[in-house]
Amino acid sequence: MNKFFAAAALILSTALALSFVATRSRAQSPPAAAPPRTVVVKAARMFDGKSERLVSPAAVLIVGGRIQSVGSNVTVPAGAEVIDLGDATILPGFIDAHTHITEEASDDWKQDELDNLKKTVAEKALDATVFARRTLLAGFTTVRNVGADDLIDIGLRNAINDGTVVGPRMLTATRTIGATGGHCDPTAGYRPDLFNRENGMMDDVADSPDAIRAAVRLNVKRGADVIKVCATGGVLSLTDDVSAPQLTQAELDALVDEAHALKRKTAAHAHGAEGAKRAIRAGIDSIEHGTFLDDEGLEMMRQRGTYLVPTLMASEGLKEKLDKGLYLPPLVEQKARAAIAARDVMFRKALAKHVKIGLGTDAAVYPHGRNAGEFRLMVSLGMPAVDALKAGTSVDADLLGVSDRLGSLEAGKLADVVAVPGNPVQDIRQTEHVFFVMKEGVVYKNERQR
Repeated sequence: MNKFFAAAALILSTALALSFVATRSRAQSPPAAAPPRTVVVKAARMFDGKSERLVSPAAVLIVGGRIQSVGSNVTVPAGAEVIDLGDATILPGFIDAHTHITEEASDDWKQDELDNLKKTVAEKALDATVFARRTLLAGFTTVRNVGADDLIDIGLRNAINDGTVVGPRMLTATRTIGATGGHCDPTAGYRPDLFNRENGMMDDVADSPDAIRAAVRLNVKRGADVIKVCATGGVLSLTDDVSAPQLTQAELDALVDEAHALKRKTAAHAHGAEGAKRAIRAGIDSIEHGTFLDDEGLEMMRQRGTYLVPTLMASEGLKEKLDKGLYLPPLVEQKARAAIAARDVMFRKALAKHVKIGLGTDAAVYPHGRNAGEFRLMVSLGMPAVDALKAGTSVDADLLGVSDRLGSLEAGKLADVVAVPGNPVQDIRQTEHVFFVMKEGVVYKNERQR
């Protein structure tokens, strides 16, 4: 009898142990993944980012944050969420290839200069989150940030990628590389003993090919997605000539060679013709501003496939300040007037020569969120509306090296989708009234739903 009870006890204890193990195993198993969200966005018409004409009617099928199909005959799967935007045009998320999203000028130059010296890095970073949100809600789901201090752009980019902060996808340059006393020397125009190298303000001031290479490597170490250089003087800097070259051919050759070796694209701030041509000869990927480019420089760009990012909104912002009679330092005012007078002629010449033109705005010179004004300015200077829309979508995606996933509404691309009222090909200013914003399948704005 005792043997019987012992055997029964052993069987029972074994069964309980197995049951415990099975229960524990089930408890530790990850829950079944939820099926990817399926959404269909519909509207009266669509611009896909590449075509010469609109599709009407139109729908975009999105599964798990990626586009599955687009067109007039998209089948709506059972259970899909349908977002019908009515009499509107669906477009790819806009791209701004030239922003400074970590700062913003006000109408008070002197106060801005003082704030730049007084504000802590933490305050500036918090300000940047406001500018980022404003930019995204204006329909710009991707930006290339071409210069920032204190690695705020790196932190903001990472926080947006992590979902901590709402904003556009960012490609960042960190600090811009330039020559001593040039546009990208942040100490130029100030008392010589006010700054020192120990605070990092001079890390990217470089005066030889070897120093330039070291600065490129430092920026890549910091996390730069793109390398930005000042090849000429600038409008808002306090001491330099806006059109003068500021780096030698050997220095620019070294910068582009080092950046491309490290798999980074390059952008050159260049107002003046000679500095721009040196950058073009070096193999720069884009010329930013290009205000005083001559026929030779534009022809070089056409032949080499160099992109022009004209930043028309920057000069528009300065024109607004001048029209209001606001204070600018005398040299800055003089340079601003010269740049405003030259930009339209240069842009029309670039169009006539069929130079590749991307959309970039220099946001921060004017308030963030008005980026879409660049579309209107491009069209006002003779660019067809469809080409302006391409500049801010597929052309910019090519320039930034992200055309495999962004810049057009095509199967397999990330679901960055915006919508505007009416027909932006007939009225380009509709791009300034974005009412629907989706980034990677997540809706951040839908005013018609409200």
